[in-house]
Amino acid sequence: MAGNLIDNQGKGDVSWSWPPIHPEGRKYGLIALGVALLVLWGFGWTFIGTALLFLAVGVFAFFRDPERSVPQDERMIVSPADGLVSLITEVEPPRELQIDDGSGTAGLPSGPVTRVSIFMSVFDVHVNRAPIGGSVRRLVYIPGKFVNADLDKASEENERQHILIERSDGQKIGFTQIAGLVARRIVPFVKPGDMLGVGQRVGLIRFGSRVDVYLPAGTSPKVLLGQTVVAGETVLAEFGEQRLIEGIAQ
Repeated sequence: MAGNLIDNQGKGDVSWSWPPIHPEGRKYGLIALGVALLVLWGFGWTFIGTALLFLAVGVFAFFRDPERSVPQDERMIVSPADGLVSLITEVEPPRELQIDDGSGTAGLPSGPVTRVSIFMSVFDVHVNRAPIGGSVRRLVYIPGKFVNADLDKASEENERQHILIERSDGQKIGFTQIAGLVARRIVPFVKPGDMLGVGQRVGLIRFGSRVDVYLPAGTSPKVLLGQTVVAGETVLAEFGEQRLIEGIAQ
């Protein structure tokens, strides 16, 4: 993946900068800004126009797409989303990620695995990233409802998109982008057959949503329920490592 090489020994060159706005969101921000200026200058409605200006700023902020420092270690599975770890539970992977889809590539094996659910509020960055590097083996879109993405049933009832990535050594990770109450569109940036680097952008979900990650059997999460994670940076787990991690809410 292109970018500056940095490490934990002080190697690299970084500086603070305003996060760029993803192209997918620029048109929405400009429309909101244009309406606000029309109301302010065209109609002279100061109160409403000011409120619409704040809304335009919020739209631009929602589609921000900051750079991330992505760990380059094949043992690590990084978070595909910014947000709050809202659920950690044992489940069967989705049927769409298991069944033979005729592509000649096996899906995830059957049997319970750990699912880590990350809830994204409207204040989080909504650009999603690849948890591992490898080839996109499946991209399955399923229409559905728009119930609260924080609920467990959202994994099976809401509009969603399953993605399966396979590394060169055969290790696979499946994860699911789930639309929520406000989110009404899942926008993919990749397609089956694409080669991805770990932390590479794979898509976004507009205006509040959730991402479920299915860890391989024998792999425990390195995050806690209630923890805030950062896409492309926070390590969710290490392949094959099982270790209980406890925390204290304070």
